[in-house]
Amino acid sequence: MSKKDEAAVRALLDQHGQTYAAQAGIKLRNTPAPLYQLLVLSLLLSARIRADTAVAAARALFAAGMRDARRMAEATWQQRVDALGEGGYRRYDERTSSQLGAGAELLLERYKGDLRRLREGADPKKLLQEIPGIGPTGVDIFLREAQAVWPEFSPYLDRKVLEGAERLGLPTSPEALASLVKDADLPRLAAGLIRTALDKRIAEEVRGAAAA
Repeated sequence: MSKKDEAAVRALLDQHGQTYAAQAGIKLRNTPAPLYQLLVLSLLLSARIRADTAVAAARALFAAGMRDARRMAEATWQQRVDALGEGGYRRYDERTSSQLGAGAELLLERYKGDLRRLREGADPKKLLQEIPGIGPTGVDIFLREAQAVWPEFSPYLDRKVLEGAERLGLPTSPEALASLVKDADLPRLAAGLIRTALDKRIAEEVRGAAAA
């Protein structure tokens, strides 16, 4: 790693390296509830809406008790709408409420609400897309952060992450980029680079900090 790359990565992790799961209050572990919460967050983040709004909506759903598939399925459609609205997720609240309900029911029926059972399938990425509201973007969001506890997907640095790396002048191959940090920091690196891809001001800020 060049000193320039090292300084940029250090500045990025220090300033923008909080994972989206951590921002939403999810203590990610390879257990059913945190994995489900990450799935919900991934669904919310994959809509065309501000990331901070999606995170706030996830926190509101969890605060209302919808922290696992069973409780999400047992909540009424209106209760889910109300929680989404509390988080500011109003543009997509009705459709998303329906997707969350249908997705929770599917998870309970096929996997007993435990995404670790889905992980054991022949093609987990394909199986994730069978969950209502989870498309390719949702899968990318989920696996960027789940790689911390599902290491077989590591390094999971998708096209959007690599856009952020390019903006910072960092390597743009997943393998070279992954070599810049410890495995445990890959989700934080991915989150920081996503933020960089979405906001060019972050790139300017990080480059300034790295040069200081």
